[in-house]
Amino acid sequence: MKLNKLTEEEQAVIIRKQTEAPFSGEYDEFFQKGMYVCRQCNNPLYSSEAKFKSGCGWPSFDDEVKGSVRRIPDPDGRRTEIVCAKCGGHLGHVFIGEGYTEKDTRHCVNALSIKFVPGK
Repeated sequence: MKLNKLTEEEQAVIIRKQTEAPFSGEYDEFFQKGMYVCRQCNNPLYSSEAKFKSGCGWPSFDDEVKGSVRRIPDPDGRRTEIVCAKCGGHLGHVFIGEGYTEKDTRHCVNALSIKFVPGK
């Protein structure tokens, strides 16, 4: 599998599972039509139609492209990590039951983990 070259900051998040500072990512307040793909392997992850404003400081989505995201229980026992199903790159965490949308799911994603591809 061919992987994209990552900056040191992107590696810290995607490979070493760190979290970018809230409200620092380029996609937090970004709502154009298109697709969000994994920054490391270009796997399509989220449609812009699933993106919503949560106010949490990170891009939020209430649904993923089917089969594109894997959920892994965090060692802390409280959260569930989400990773790219293709390359295993760290995306963020998923939360259920917060009531933001009808789907009642919030994928809280690091902007450094994704790239936006404009729609036609």
